[in-house]
Amino acid sequence: MNASLPSFSIPATGTNIAIAPKSACTYTSCYCEENVWKLCEYIRNCGHYPLEEFYAVFISNDNKMVPIWKQQACRGEEPVVWDYHVILLHVSSGERNSVYDLDSLLPFPCDFTTYVEEAFKSDADLQPQFRRKMRVVPADVYLKTFASDRSHMKSPNGKWTKPPPQYPCIETPASKMNLNDFIGMSPLVGWGTVYSLPDFARRFGKVS
Repeated sequence: MNASLPSFSIPATGTNIAIAPKSACTYTSCYCEENVWKLCEYIRNCGHYPLEEFYAVFISNDNKMVPIWKQQACRGEEPVVWDYHVILLHVSSGERNSVYDLDSLLPFPCDFTTYVEEAFKSDADLQPQFRRKMRVVPADVYLKTFASDRSHMKSPNGKWTKPPPQYPCIETPASKMNLNDFIGMSPLVGWGTVYSLPDFARRFGKVS
């Protein structure tokens, strides 16, 4: 996950905890896909909530430029522009849906509607090349299918652009690296369901 500075100006316009406190979570800066994988692993192993209530959400677009506000990497009130970002979505029966984002300045967890309004704002105010899409992958599917050898975080000379996690790379029997299948927003490739930001907000923003 790599950030760039925004090249545009945009006007600003009671959740139960399913996992450990933010300070106790496995976290490595700029490895959001692995941070969320570890959250899914924690939920599966601890069993406080059903794993089927959780989803890994990849945020990107065809240009690999997605502005997100309220991130730790933000400068003041401006967004940071990631090539992609990953959050954990909790779709709970009988409660408001919520988001877990280890890179956010918002609460952990954060009410879904609050997160969308504060972190994403509106695609209507963005130039088309910055509009966000979401790939929503069930947590159990994510745990079974995701693999990364972290090669995307190495420069051409083989050095790390950001220090990697200390634990071994995540892999499956079928793959050692399929991150691009998750970052890509073609509905014909990869796992899960791809939404536009407005459709994502409507689908999961319901109040139970």
